[in-house]
Amino acid sequence: MQRNGKLYFRYGTMGSAKTALLLTTAYNFEERHMRYLCMKPVIDTRDKSNVIRSRIGIERECKWILPESDLYEMAKDYFREIGGIVDWFLVDEAQFLTEAQVDQLSRVVDDFGSNVICYGLRTDFQTHLFEGSRRLFEIADTIDEIKSTCSCGHKTIVNARIDSNGDMVSEGAQVEIGGDERYIAVCRKCWRNRKIELASRNMLPFEE
Repeated sequence: MQRNGKLYFRYGTMGSAKTALLLTTAYNFEERHMRYLCMKPVIDTRDKSNVIRSRIGIERECKWILPESDLYEMAKDYFREIGGIVDWFLVDEAQFLTEAQVDQLSRVVDDFGSNVICYGLRTDFQTHLFEGSRRLFEIADTIDEIKSTCSCGHKTIVNARIDSNGDMVSEGAQVEIGGDERYIAVCRKCWRNRKIELASRNMLPFEE
């Protein structure tokens, strides 16, 4: 029988419950006796090894994805291990995938009919697309936004990086792992207003 899988990208800002949705989805698959596998790029080292953990406290074991991992070959190895095809792959922190790894996941969908759901951020703290997110926007079959609300009531868009004083940071490496102490999700207007406020406080010109 022909299996028709899809590549999904479900994105949202930090704190939008992306990981909680992944874990809830995994639980539902388990209850229905469906084959699934949770995966996560190893770059996120906040949790103990081989674990996806939500901010609300639930967690589940996963397979690490290394920067050099070939996800197509990893899927084939896992199929041989369990003696069958996995119905669903659930990938957390998908923004940290490489472009090649997203293409490998698309091959898993096309060649084996498995479904792959990638959960992740759209942009970094400078509002630039991550490599994995960009590729998912380019080739995913289905793209869904997981919405959350800024303190002002508008939809969050920016994953703003903050320092120990709570001031926004505009420079630095694209990837810096952290939680509420390092990032705050805000709408575009609040992001701009806070940048203007910081520039004014430091008596610096504000550049758009």
